[in-house]
Amino acid sequence: MNTPAHLIFGAAAFADPTNRRVTWAALAGGLAPDLSLYLMAGASLYIFDIPARVVFRDLYFSDAWQTVFAIDNSFVLWGIVLAVALWRRMPVLVAFAGAAILHLVFDFALHHDDARRHFWPLTDWVFASPVSYWDKADYGGAAGLIEAGASVLLTGLLIWRFTSWPARAGFALLLAAELMANGVWAYVF
Repeated sequence: MNTPAHLIFGAAAFADPTNRRVTWAALAGGLAPDLSLYLMAGASLYIFDIPARVVFRDLYFSDAWQTVFAIDNSFVLWGIVLAVALWRRMPVLVAFAGAAILHLVFDFALHHDDARRHFWPLTDWVFASPVSYWDKADYGGAAGLIEAGASVLLTGLLIWRFTSWPARAGFALLLAAELMANGVWAYVF
């Protein structure tokens, strides 16, 4: 899924209108598994001036980058964080880890050629889903429509649950970013 959709889904599942810290943790957890990609790609593109085709065709699939992705996309590691959070009764950490795990569940189901090692460090096995969230050759068109539709519905739910205008505006901006990202994938691929 596109990152904004991960934030919307994470907030819908774990945000609490009465607790800003929990809500921010849910949003951060939805972002966390993708953060390394943004940092590494951003630095490569804008600081080191590496062409996009090199970043996304070579560096993205390099052993070094895939190792980083294995760590921040590990069900095992996030599961440990969630277990500790539940054991210690830490709602902020539960929202953070829970949203990150929800992110991984959707990535597991919707990444084909760009799948990750979700069970690292136990195994380097990679599940290449038959469905891609972006590649039309692997049902990306249909997956993108379902993702966009679910994002609209969940944003409606969030706007209904949250009564503050800043929160509502934030969720609406996330939805706009999701629909733009989804449209870019549909146009480019």
